[in-house]
Amino acid sequence: MTDSFSETLRQASQPAWDEAVRHRFVQELGAGTIADGVMAGYLIQDYRFLDSFLALLGAALATADTLPAKLRLGQALGFICGPENTYFERAFAALGVDEAARLAPPDTAPTAGFKAIMREAAASRSYGAALSVLCVAEWLYLDWASAAPRPLPATFVHAEWITLHDNEGFRDFVAFLRHELDRVGPAEATLNRDLFVRAVRLEQEFLDAAYPDLGRT
Repeated sequence: MTDSFSETLRQASQPAWDEAVRHRFVQELGAGTIADGVMAGYLIQDYRFLDSFLALLGAALATADTLPAKLRLGQALGFICGPENTYFERAFAALGVDEAARLAPPDTAPTAGFKAIMREAAASRSYGAALSVLCVAEWLYLDWASAAPRPLPATFVHAEWITLHDNEGFRDFVAFLRHELDRVGPAEATLNRDLFVRAVRLEQEFLDAAYPDLGRT
């Protein structure tokens, strides 16, 4: 059976994909043993993506070639602006991260790289390009979150970050993104492969950056 286009891209991103899914951060998150400082630093940097991520979703919505796709992407925009944003606010409060602390650290190199690749994909005005980066951002998170051990950690900061990325609605959204990328991606295969592979590498580097004093894990 021939692999789908999205699966071919995932295979092309190896070994970075599996290294991200099995990362120390992911293991400690699932076990509930991750240090508060590590979690806070990670969430501060992750929240920096919000503006660029919303712009990327908006670009995908604007360039989608069917009404059902536009409606599905619009629903995703509402979720990011609602429940996911609310999680960040609650998590920052629980971790004692005030607004000044959120703004003080500079962007890490992977954070800056992710903002740049999201802007690049959005500016391309290519539906496939937007999907390539979105697919990485969502599918890779589903991959590690769905493998998290049960029961989940007692602390909501840990448990909800997992369940936000492993629930029926999120799984359906990842399936939608993959279906759309399988459908339109091959028309610009070289561009989309490049964006996908670079985005996976940035995901791995972003997790590495959660442990700045320890180097690569």
